[in-house]
Amino acid sequence: MTDRQETAVRAPLGERISAKLSNAADEHRANAQPESTRAAKKAAPGRRPPRRARLRLTRIDPWSVMKTSFLLAIAFAVVTVVSVFIIWSVLAAAGVWDSINQTVQDVVGGQDAAGWDVEKYVGMSRVMGFTILVSVVDVILITAIATLGAFLYNMAAALLGGVELTLAEDEH
Repeated sequence: MTDRQETAVRAPLGERISAKLSNAADEHRANAQPESTRAAKKAAPGRRPPRRARLRLTRIDPWSVMKTSFLLAIAFAVVTVVSVFIIWSVLAAAGVWDSINQTVQDVVGGQDAAGWDVEKYVGMSRVMGFTILVSVVDVILITAIATLGAFLYNMAAALLGGVELTLAEDEH
């Protein structure tokens, strides 16, 4: 078989976009009127239309938000520390620090520049220490802000009623 016979023919992009927009518009209409007869007419004979449920999110548990945000912040901190370590290792392996030292000695010249080393100021231990410090502060701040956000959402939802959601069954 040739490649043309093996691959499926896809509809043009414009038709696919139009079909997706039409489906989205139909779903929006069905969500706005759950008892719509249109949804029943569109369902194949013998099949019921997808069920829809309108729910209101009125409260978020601050304790679960705190646990989840803490875990995600820890993951973010680990990724930050590892990525800084990798970047610094690659820069050292590429000879960037030696190149900077040589450039400073060429520009400044004299005896003062001979003892100057950029790694005294931005060495691996200093950068990793600073990165760990920033990561610990980020973990604390992200956890506190997310938990505070849950409390604020709960207060706003008590006044305004919360966020309304419409859930639908998959048709497939």
